[in-house]
Amino acid sequence: MKAYEIQKFGFENLKLVERPQPEPATGEVLIRVRALSLNFRDLLILKGHYNARMPLPRVPLSDGAGEVVAVGQGVTRVSVGDRVMGNFSQSWLDGEPTLEKSRGALGGDVDGMATEFVALSQEGVVRVPAHLSDEEAATLPCAAVTAWNALVRQGNIKAGDTVLLLGTGGVSLFALQFARLFGARTIITSSSDEKLARARELGAHDTINYRSVPEWERRVLDLTGGRGVDHIVEVGGAGTLPKSLRAVRVGGCIALIGVLTGVGDVNPLPIIMRSIQVRGVFVGSRTMFEEMNRAIELHRLKPVVDRVFDFDELPAALRYMESGAHFGKIVVRV
Repeated sequence: MKAYEIQKFGFENLKLVERPQPEPATGEVLIRVRALSLNFRDLLILKGHYNARMPLPRVPLSDGAGEVVAVGQGVTRVSVGDRVMGNFSQSWLDGEPTLEKSRGALGGDVDGMATEFVALSQEGVVRVPAHLSDEEAATLPCAAVTAWNALVRQGNIKAGDTVLLLGTGGVSLFALQFARLFGARTIITSSSDEKLARARELGAHDTINYRSVPEWERRVLDLTGGRGVDHIVEVGGAGTLPKSLRAVRVGGCIALIGVLTGVGDVNPLPIIMRSIQVRGVFVGSRTMFEEMNRAIELHRLKPVVDRVFDFDELPAALRYMESGAHFGKIVVRV
């Protein structure tokens, strides 16, 4: 079978190779992978910026969807023919995160989904919502679950809340869609007026171009009558967090997810003086994934897919992600 390997860190060392097709062991299922999707984490891993000590070679990518084509002994959760996705962390099935549960992340701790066939534990797969294509389903395991965890599980979002979303990547657009399901008001930022127009088509109530309005936190306060927002899905990191701390209301929640603008010093005083809740969000459990899927299926929600590449174009797809030109998720068809 064909599979990608990171043989050394760097774009030039991502190789398409031949590997033996795996056989499902006891408790495992064999999946014919149909589609993959990309996350910013995949770029960090490829460049060696995520875990420089990661054993190599490694099959990359956490997100994929496909069809169960064989099962090992003792498998009862799924059957041959079922359409499934891999859970981001094969070890985090339920409950609060722990060090042990954080291990087993696909495409990092263990080989990922960038392959024609993959054998996973039956406990580490989740059924695809019936109305989604393979390409749409492949977008869910990381970005969608992260957004659900941030707003629903940790944020306890409710109707009438106001949510600030930074950028128009996968996590932010899933958060926009989920916030609308709960009846919340949404404000979204981007450097592109074209992307902001598309966000309004998806239901964003207010948009801010942070290039033309560099003090976007002041605009957020104006839009909320000086109060600030209830929730911020913070994918920027240290470069945007100081502004987010000024844009959130007293006692509000910031879900800290990404490091797109790098790391640096952050003054903790506003967090203390204004009782702001800052929570780190690292994807979520299988239980959260299944809970989210029930909502997606009930509301017939469709992920936002920017562009679909072929399997032999994976390096080009990663370069496209690096450019930042995408709106929503980048998918690779296997």
